[in-house]
Amino acid sequence: MTGLPDTGATGPTPFASSVDRVRGGADHHAEARALVAAMTDEEKLGCLDGDTEFWSGIVDMVGGGYHRHAWPAAVVARLGVPGIHFADGPRGCVIGPATCFPVSMARGATFDPELEERIGRVIGTELRAMGATYTGAVCMNLLRHPGWGRAQETYGEDPHHVGEMAAALTRGLQTRVMACMKHFACNSMEEARFRVDVTVDERALHEVYLPHFRRVADEGVASVMSAYNSVNGNWCGEHTVLLTDVLRAEWGWDGFVTSDFIAGLRDPVLSVTAGLEIEMPFRQQRAQHLPDAVASGALALADVEARVEATLATLLRFAHVFERAPDPSVLAAPDHRDLAREAAAAAMVLLRNEGGLLPVTTDPGRVAVLGRLAAVPNLGDGGSSDVYPPEVSTLLDGVRAAFPTADVVHHDTDASVAEGADLAIVVVGCTKADEGEFIDVGTSESMLAMFPPPPPGGSAPPPAAVAEEPPAPDLPVDAAPSVDAPSDAATEHGTFAPGGDRRSLRLSAADEALVRGTAAACPRTVVAVMGGSAVVMPWLEGVPATLQVWYPGMEGGSAFADVLTGVREPGGRLPFALPRDEADLVAWDPDADTVVYDLFHGQWKLDRDGVAPHRPFGAGLGYTDFELDPGSAHVRQVGPGVTTGSVEVAVANAGDRPGSTVVFAFAGLPGSSVDRPLRRLVGFRRVVLDAGARTVVVLPFDLATLAVRRGGGWFQEPGRYVLDVGTDAGTPVATVTVDVSGT
Repeated sequence: MTGLPDTGATGPTPFASSVDRVRGGADHHAEARALVAAMTDEEKLGCLDGDTEFWSGIVDMVGGGYHRHAWPAAVVARLGVPGIHFADGPRGCVIGPATCFPVSMARGATFDPELEERIGRVIGTELRAMGATYTGAVCMNLLRHPGWGRAQETYGEDPHHVGEMAAALTRGLQTRVMACMKHFACNSMEEARFRVDVTVDERALHEVYLPHFRRVADEGVASVMSAYNSVNGNWCGEHTVLLTDVLRAEWGWDGFVTSDFIAGLRDPVLSVTAGLEIEMPFRQQRAQHLPDAVASGALALADVEARVEATLATLLRFAHVFERAPDPSVLAAPDHRDLAREAAAAAMVLLRNEGGLLPVTTDPGRVAVLGRLAAVPNLGDGGSSDVYPPEVSTLLDGVRAAFPTADVVHHDTDASVAEGADLAIVVVGCTKADEGEFIDVGTSESMLAMFPPPPPGGSAPPPAAVAEEPPAPDLPVDAAPSVDAPSDAATEHGTFAPGGDRRSLRLSAADEALVRGTAAACPRTVVAVMGGSAVVMPWLEGVPATLQVWYPGMEGGSAFADVLTGVREPGGRLPFALPRDEADLVAWDPDADTVVYDLFHGQWKLDRDGVAPHRPFGAGLGYTDFELDPGSAHVRQVGPGVTTGSVEVAVANAGDRPGSTVVFAFAGLPGSSVDRPLRRLVGFRRVVLDAGARTVVVLPFDLATLAVRRGGGWFQEPGRYVLDVGTDAGTPVATVTVDVSGT
């Protein structure tokens, strides 16, 4: 099997023979136990952490190795055990020059699981071509507050939506690689992630912060990555309740757990008994302490063997990922780039379009483009999710392509350039310097106690080295397929940028002034907002057209051209509620050492407080008009009193061009005996129709997602549940009811 370790022996390896037996119907855990029994104690312990020695590995990583090659763990060459070879995501293969897709939040705005599954297949293909067999691409913590630095790596604020999109990505990825969902759990702060303790009661944990993880566990995801933070006083990397009681005992999930990188454990012995299989990515705390713990009896060998069994059983189930690897020529292949372009347009959210300014169907004589971000690659976070595409289409490139005969002028800051222009486009927003993964010198110093001693005669890099920005990857490299080096344009956005959480949801004062100044100078102004989550927009009603373009990926400029001219419509809908004032959201302190997570955030909190958002969850405009027929809405229930069924409604494209919309179903229980969100999303479907066409949309639902967690179990409150159907969470178009028996 291609990709398996070469033992130097002839004939099938013990692992390969076990794969054949599993495919013939043998139990994968029984086969895994037999392989574990054939290991030496040293080999068993070697499966519990990364295969790279710490100090050589850390020097490699801070020197750009994260984007040069995959990171191996649990390889046992003597038995042919392939182990895992990790590379990250989620906007593409981080070993370049690969296709860079729009960030996950942008793809969440498409509300299109089928599109996300296609993207997963491409990312998985490119990862496998670069030697990876395992990826941390399924980042899916809830957007509790839009200031979260890594908001761009998840899909939105709603657990049902996040679960469906993450499950789709998982399906696509696992055609080629094993997927890992992360970060488990309650990881929605960046700068405090290494120290913050999240206090969350049973209801909030199970009803809000775990349902999307359970959805992806049920999808069959191979692996889970624990979070850095602690939950209710216990670090997630050694949290028995999360890793064993919930994940395995309650959910019945079958896979392996890895730690987040470098600082994912505090107690290596406890992490083993709690249910974490592999410390990543180096031989670090476990390598230092577990041999003595086993020798002294502080750690039972049976616990070690249980962890190795879980890893090997998963490898046996996913043996197909080791059998063949695509040629590296698939990286950024034309069809992959076409998909990135399609996704970027489908993700763009049209928040305002006064007078039908967009699309621009005639070539304007003069176009003024304002804003520094128009002319630079702006792909998002500069941390572990960074991707190095061979080239990037900027928004300015897109404007020039959209209007090839126009006089296109650009200036970073001078709004007067827009005077007399037939069209003005202002590009504002965030970059990797404003938001993203955060590692600082203080964090590095706190890690020192976790590091093994330097090798004899060697010297350790200073603590700050972990925080320093390494050089861009110099490809080709050893241990990875040979590829061309990334272009200068691609490598401008090197790894481990400042990032961090946003302290304000407003644009900078300079950006807001540029928006207002340009709109005053040109009555035909389009604002394009770049970033990873919500931006408060007090200026929104003062400009004719506004598009949320996110971090749109390597083909973002081409997609922007498509949207400006109407070749494609802006298909996105907000995956969060956009507030008028960030004070309307949950309290936000990026420096907190402790935080309480409760039942309410985002749209749910606004609904509870009776505060109207600036734009509700699911809001967005297209280039045609859709109508839902309220009289057609009805429920088909599987059986009397049960929680499952579907709501159906007729939808028509009443406009004069093809287009799309998203139909949502929100459910609630009026008069509930417990505090709960007024309405929760239970179903959604993207609908594409030709002009004048009509269809019936079927939205399956399960009202068990509205059950109440109590005393370690679930209680389904009986009553008449109300389902609101519409095209956003603002005003329902149709309302139906469902009678449910209690439990």
